Amino acid sequence: MHPAELKDHERELRRFHVRLGVAAVAVLLAFGALLARFFYLQVLQHAYYQTKAEDNRIALVPVPPNRGLILDRNGVVLARNYSAYTLEIFPRKVADLEHTIDRLSQLIEIGPRDRARFRKLLGETRGAESLPIRTRLSDEEVARFAANSFRFPGVEIRARLFRQYPYGKLASHVIGYMGRINERDQEALEKKGVAANYRGTDFIGKSGIEASYEQALHGVTGLEQVEIDAAGRAVRTLSRTPPQPGDNVVLTIDMHLQQVAEQAFGNRDGALVAIEPSTGAVLALVSKPDFDPNLFVDGIDPENWEELNTSPEHPLTDRAIAGLYPPGSTFKPYLALAALELGKRTEKQTIFDPGYFMFGGRRFRDDKPGGHGTVDMRKAIVESCDTYFYMLANDLGIDAIARSVAPFGFGSRTGIDLDGEAAGVLPSPQWKMRRFHTAEQRKWYPGETISIGIGQGYNAYTPIQMALAVATLAENGVMYRPHLVDHIDNPRTGERRYVEPHVVRRIPLDRNYVDFVKSAMAEVNVDGTAAHAFAGAQYTSAGKTGTAQVVAMKENARDYDNGKVAERFRDHSLFVAFAPLENPRIALAVVVEHGGFGAHAAAPIARTVLDYYLLGKLPERPGQPGPASETAQATP
Repeated sequence: MHPAELKDHERELRRFHVRLGVAAVAVLLAFGALLARFFYLQVLQHAYYQTKAEDNRIALVPVPPNRGLILDRNGVVLARNYSAYTLEIFPRKVADLEHTIDRLSQLIEIGPRDRARFRKLLGETRGAESLPIRTRLSDEEVARFAANSFRFPGVEIRARLFRQYPYGKLASHVIGYMGRINERDQEALEKKGVAANYRGTDFIGKSGIEASYEQALHGVTGLEQVEIDAAGRAVRTLSRTPPQPGDNVVLTIDMHLQQVAEQAFGNRDGALVAIEPSTGAVLALVSKPDFDPNLFVDGIDPENWEELNTSPEHPLTDRAIAGLYPPGSTFKPYLALAALELGKRTEKQTIFDPGYFMFGGRRFRDDKPGGHGTVDMRKAIVESCDTYFYMLANDLGIDAIARSVAPFGFGSRTGIDLDGEAAGVLPSPQWKMRRFHTAEQRKWYPGETISIGIGQGYNAYTPIQMALAVATLAENGVMYRPHLVDHIDNPRTGERRYVEPHVVRRIPLDRNYVDFVKSAMAEVNVDGTAAHAFAGAQYTSAGKTGTAQVVAMKENARDYDNGKVAERFRDHSLFVAFAPLENPRIALAVVVEHGGFGAHAAAPIARTVLDYYLLGKLPERPGQPGPASETAQATP
């Protein structure tokens, strides 16, 4: 062998040994790094990753509380809860929603309304964890899906609590309804700092008592620690913080009185508010037409939602607190009281009514052709003489009128514990300056004051304002804030929190003048415009009829035939009253839209309500007040 070949072999061997040594060092370094990493993760970071592992193994599940009940003053349940199974889809876990729904419909009946409601909810509640495609499943349907659930990832059956309104449409505007929490609701909850308490809760009060007492009714959400497997399915419950049920809300409403009042309207639209003058407690609050709050319980379908929202009668509007109406002649007692207080008239001072009042070249017609002849203040109230109040309004002036009637609550929100109350319009030159834009529109014309005197013109008040005003008059100038809730019960502790009567103001009135106006209103029901409606009444009462024009009629046409014009142009019928005269227990205001003269439509409704409340007398054909098992009972 050549020496050079031996030399090359030795060199290659040395190179191999060097490479082997480098590889060995590299392997040792790699294992050292790996061991160091293991040490870091398993020793130094042991507590952190143990917590992370537990978090992956344990899920915190919110447990929504039972919602509080709503009851009337006699303990009749108006809103309660029931549990039912729902078929729910988790949109983020389902690739093709329509295909999944089609497959589900082969297993469980899913109708067009269910699909439409699901699409509506999907659009309104973006980001929701789950949405129901079917509610109130039968036991058979639950069993059928359970056997096939493996075929539908992202679809589950859940037990949910639903609201139930056993009386349907009765008192629907008072009770209100529940709706699914949307983005606007979520923002409001976050702003109030209570969003965490609504985790796991799908529905929230949208109107009525359900909305205004939402925080009391909702309760406190509980929490469960649940062990889950790799697929995210619950294995067992580790711990549980129980939810605290919501408080029960007890109303001042008498449901039997409410039923009598609503039935008295028949198919007519309008509103009625009855108040206890000495406390402000609302005894009945009617708004017609009404709606069935049960439609909203599991998410209203688009067809019913469209019908409610596009109806020309606006059934979702609470006319009792948001409907604006001219008060008509029901405004006259307050004008008479203002004249007495300001010394512009005396009780015996008379005018002659030829059947009209001339002002600025315009003839303001009285409702009685030929006029009422010689008229003093009592006769003007009893017979509702327009001419007398035209002249009185002109003598008082708009500023004095506005200052005098404002303390009775006209043109101001009453503060009733319902959302959505309207303020109304108490006309004055200052109001007109704020309301209109051009100089011509802002100017107050003396002729406008004349119409104000009979409750027309710009006058626009809510039925709750009219009821509060007559209740204040019944209490000789003491005004109590109207309220619908009597007390709130805590079902856990038994604690009862009462809503105490709150005096808003005491109007400084001369008691002699008040007694005079009240006696004239009492005569209205005996010998005046409401005599027919109150014939044979077994109690004393005071009242005032009113007829309010819906559209302005041509000059000299106040005596148009109300029955010959289209119904939507007919006058509104109004009536205010309180009884008994000596010690008023109830005051009310009634508005019947397009009902004609106040004595013909509104006064008989008031008589029916007063008869029931004071005497326990039911109308001739009373219906049942909701569930068939309930029967009407007289108010003690």
